[in-house]
Amino acid sequence: MQQFQQYIDGAFSDGAAQFESLDPATGKPWALMPEARAGDVSRAVEAAERAFHAPEWAGMTASQRGKLLLRLADLVAENASRLAELETRDTGKIIRETSAQIAYVAEYYRYYAGLADKIEGAHLPIDKPDMEVWLRREPIGVVAAVVPWNSQLFLSAVKIGPALAAGCTVVLKASEDGPAPMLEFARIFDQVGFPPGVLDVITGFGPECGSVLTSHPKVAHVAFTGGPATARHIVRNSAENLASTSLELGGKSPFIVFEDADLDSAVNAQVSGIFAATGQSCVAGSRLVVQNTIKEEFLSRLKVKAENVVMGAPQDMETEVGPLCTQRQRENALSLIDASIAQGARLITGGTALDRDGFYFPPTIIDCSGAPDAPCVTNEFFGPVLSVLGFDTEAEALEIANNTEFGLASGLFTRDLTRAHRMIRGIRSGIVWVNTYRAVSPIVPFGGHGLSGHGREGGLQAALDYTKVKAVWLRTSDDPVPDPFVMR
Repeated sequence: MQQFQQYIDGAFSDGAAQFESLDPATGKPWALMPEARAGDVSRAVEAAERAFHAPEWAGMTASQRGKLLLRLADLVAENASRLAELETRDTGKIIRETSAQIAYVAEYYRYYAGLADKIEGAHLPIDKPDMEVWLRREPIGVVAAVVPWNSQLFLSAVKIGPALAAGCTVVLKASEDGPAPMLEFARIFDQVGFPPGVLDVITGFGPECGSVLTSHPKVAHVAFTGGPATARHIVRNSAENLASTSLELGGKSPFIVFEDADLDSAVNAQVSGIFAATGQSCVAGSRLVVQNTIKEEFLSRLKVKAENVVMGAPQDMETEVGPLCTQRQRENALSLIDASIAQGARLITGGTALDRDGFYFPPTIIDCSGAPDAPCVTNEFFGPVLSVLGFDTEAEALEIANNTEFGLASGLFTRDLTRAHRMIRGIRSGIVWVNTYRAVSPIVPFGGHGLSGHGREGGLQAALDYTKVKAVWLRTSDDPVPDPFVMR
């Protein structure tokens, strides 16, 4: 089996222990991963803390940081095929998707390279005539970045890029499920020329690794992508040192289709929104909210698409849907579907595990119009399962869309632009896609409301979140400062 190492203080080493990583396409071990425990975590954070204060990094100009990020972007692009192969092998994501996504990840590093010397302060028109006051934006310190296994090169880029552009240092914890591409990314990073300790990459399990990292007294900010349950633990951990947090926690995104929509376009976007990445996406359009006048026609078209999806080995360029990453995801999907059917939901297609090696699960559509509170409507599957709800009026569509604790993304298909604007104002989510779905760009902020978290990744705002503001007061008068105890 292949063996991987962690990356701490500019050097590769074994962890305190090792664990096997499973190939989701076969369910069998294929590699040994370094398991970081408390001692490894402390070494990584202390290395990042030293690097943060060392003149090699702290004294570097913003333009110099930008040039290093540009070099990193070039190397990511050059090594995209190797990174894609590893992500596909270790997570089960299909190669056609990992290849395209990782090639685009380089653009995120290029964007933040260009932004590094554009993080500006401000001069304040103060109300005191003998004072000049300005604001400096300075890096916040050591960042703990915690990413899940899905799209982890992308989800790490939206943390590493702005953090390094701002002058922070980063300890990145890759998911224990499928960490291979992030450990390989560390080898690419090592070639760029960053000072040792600026980025440290580890992986391991919750109590001995994640909890120690997010509660470490030298961590100033925690950037986390994952589920609400883990996020609550992180917030509690961060309270020990009052670290700030940015949390991207997934969702149960509504995909709203009105009767005037271009149905071919909407069907294709819905297929992409729920079955691409095998549904393992935080922005998956997992709740189809469709007008009743077109509901049956829409479902008929969607059912044909779902049943003709090519399922197969993730390394095969013809494969359209690969396996789930873990066995527990498949078990969770089966449990939620069974519970929903028991409450009155109607299975349209899929819904049963495939009799083959690996963690495969077919594209599934379940009509929940008769069971609007069924578990599959309210719970995030992280799998290729679409729950369907019908509506009659615009007000009803908006009510259904907002009937969730999540608020990350939403999709809206209609040719009526005045209706689109009304819906945009009313939908409670951080992203609204109109007549499209799953479009992303490094220029655009990404994040949600409610149980979908807080903070934004992407765009200028993400870089500002890795800074703190320092107010500087400069007295311009040559007169002595008055004696405060002499009455005048």
